[in-house]
Amino acid sequence: MLFGRYRLACGFHDDAELPPFKGSTFRGAFGWALKRVVCALKTQQCAKCILRDRCVYCLAFETLPPDGDRRSPSPPHPFVIEPPLTEQTFFPGESPFTVDLLLFGYATEYLAYFVYAFEEMGRSGIGRSNGGRRPRFRLLRVMSEGGVVYDPGEGTFSKPVLEPLELPELPAASYGRRSTLTVKLETPLRLKFQNRFHAELPFHVLVRGMLRRISTLHEHFGNGEPPLDYRGLVARAEQVETIASRLQWFDWERYSNRQDQAMLMGGVTGEITYQGLLNEFIPLIKYCETVHVGKATTFGLGKIRAQES
Repeated sequence: MLFGRYRLACGFHDDAELPPFKGSTFRGAFGWALKRVVCALKTQQCAKCILRDRCVYCLAFETLPPDGDRRSPSPPHPFVIEPPLTEQTFFPGESPFTVDLLLFGYATEYLAYFVYAFEEMGRSGIGRSNGGRRPRFRLLRVMSEGGVVYDPGEGTFSKPVLEPLELPELPAASYGRRSTLTVKLETPLRLKFQNRFHAELPFHVLVRGMLRRISTLHEHFGNGEPPLDYRGLVARAEQVETIASRLQWFDWERYSNRQDQAMLMGGVTGEITYQGLLNEFIPLIKYCETVHVGKATTFGLGKIRAQES
């Protein structure tokens, strides 16, 4: 699966006030900016637009199942926006900040559109309106592991050569010893089990979520669903114990412009420690440290970090 990670370095023009978790703010503003810069038929609904199959906005936000049937499960969105993780809410003018942009599969071909939309987002402003105008910011540069991708001052854009992101081979289930693993939820995690969100996180629920994330990403953006022992992995994950939990439920409200209503969002935050035969699950966890896990990943949700001992 083609994968790109880009760091967008920015600086505020104006004093800005943002919520403690900023994912919804950045993702919402980005969606509107992308639609403004790429939409050719401004008054047409996306679902009925004859250009939707070639529209970057539709490819990013209005993705349909491969068979086109809206009753089928929707594919994952081909991007993740990782907002600043700080809980700081007030940013004086000239304050720097960074946002990370992750692109999967075909979305890597449209990096320039995403970058230009982010510039437009800065010109329009973001966050709480002050005196009838939202705080503006400027995009300073876009970087990848290979160096600077875009420098607005020089007007240079050089798309980096990407290496596929592949899932490493899992060790044999019998290999290894009992160990301890602490998983930190750096952003709220929304995982459903038995059609409900839970404030607890048994290891098998985390593993189910990781397998679902990995399989859907590779099915839609890679070479197909990985040949994993899904049932066996879940069954063995059920044998892993939780020995310490410092989890809590975090709620916030966001406004959906598309649905024209306020929506209550929430997820689990904190950290949790597991113990058991964990060796075969480490590649799954390391992979999901990169691609996130759970629902609403485009907002930056489901960012995890793990440490084994």
